[in-house]
Amino acid sequence: MPYQWLAPTPDETRLRAWPYRSLPPEGFVWFIGTTAVLLGVPLIGLFGTPVLWALLPFLLAALAAIWFAIMRNIRDGAITEELCISAARVTLERRGPRGAFAAWEGNPHWLQVTLHPTGGPVPDYLTLRAGGREVELGAFLTEAERVALRDDVQRHLQGLRQPQR
Repeated sequence: MPYQWLAPTPDETRLRAWPYRSLPPEGFVWFIGTTAVLLGVPLIGLFGTPVLWALLPFLLAALAAIWFAIMRNIRDGAITEELCISAARVTLERRGPRGAFAAWEGNPHWLQVTLHPTGGPVPDYLTLRAGGREVELGAFLTEAERVALRDDVQRHLQGLRQPQR
């Protein structure tokens, strides 16, 4: 799953979530290399002719456009959410593409973790509500991952709310 509970400290528990990336950096290198080779194979028969020089700029422009589109997709998908649960407060920090940052804070004893099966922008819309403010958690996760995340967050909150003996 594209989220992970980090090693807890005595004071807090942290969750880090990120969108699933189907193309890792090694895959990007292989894809661009394979595309360049496949675009170059038809040019072998044109070596030494003026037609090669007429086609080459268009093929290089196509390769550059593919490179640019994939890099833009990777930058736009650079999203992380970090949920920090402690006895005093719950914070959610979202870092988005191009330096976007948003933060939310609430009291863990009043926190409601709600899964909206319908009526949200996506099925199984997951929200946190406290102090009159509601914020979405894990918008980039799949439906099953949002359900599992809700259960995990509720389990961590339940452990926090139980009296210590």
